[in-house]
Amino acid sequence: MIDAAEEWLAGVDGCRDGWVVAFVAPADGAMRVRVVPRFADVLTAPEAPCVIAVDIPIGLPERVGRGGRAAENAVRPLLGMRQSSVFSVPSRAALAVADYRAACRAALATSHPPRQISKQLFMLAPKIREVDDCLRANACCAGHVYEVHPELAFWRLNGGAALDEPKKVKGRCYEAGLALRRRLLIEAGLPAPVVNGAPPKGAGPDDLLDALACAAIARRIHRGIATPFPDPPERDAFGLPMAIWA
Repeated sequence: MIDAAEEWLAGVDGCRDGWVVAFVAPADGAMRVRVVPRFADVLTAPEAPCVIAVDIPIGLPERVGRGGRAAENAVRPLLGMRQSSVFSVPSRAALAVADYRAACRAALATSHPPRQISKQLFMLAPKIREVDDCLRANACCAGHVYEVHPELAFWRLNGGAALDEPKKVKGRCYEAGLALRRRLLIEAGLPAPVVNGAPPKGAGPDDLLDALACAAIARRIHRGIATPFPDPPERDAFGLPMAIWA
């Protein structure tokens, strides 16, 4: 049994070289940040995190309605100008296809009203499949991995108000938006040297802040004060929950 003083939590965000992971110890607030190549490496990390909050869709529908899953539709109204960051998650069949045109055909056939898969979401499909494969292969792991979304996390850290500054403008990091997010993370109790520090090799500044925001929600989940959207969560055909936590 792991002593409570040795427990770790993890916030995880996808990045260029794999996944950037922000490990946080709930007992003393210690943090460790590094990039790992595979999501499975988070599950088997030496820290053995008891809560993993990851910015990736978990629980894939067989068919979808307008706006994607209930999870996306539940959180978009909260995010104001940031709601475009919440992609509509298509069906499992659409995400299983490696060719974009074939994925669009599968998405059209499994949505009402018919909707193609966006190119942005299609680019995330390999990481979505990676997490889905891990969780379906290991039911024990699925019990402590939670879907989160950085903009919803920052909404929560901002007292339930949507942020008025973006992270990026025209594909480039926007310093005013990053500064706002750094301030919220420090006010939430994350250590300033980590928040203000350089990202690990293979991750960008925005990736680091998103992973830290995920870690902040992992702490809320660990404390039993996080909320799923929707509440209660829906389940996919494999029993995985379809909810975004904050």
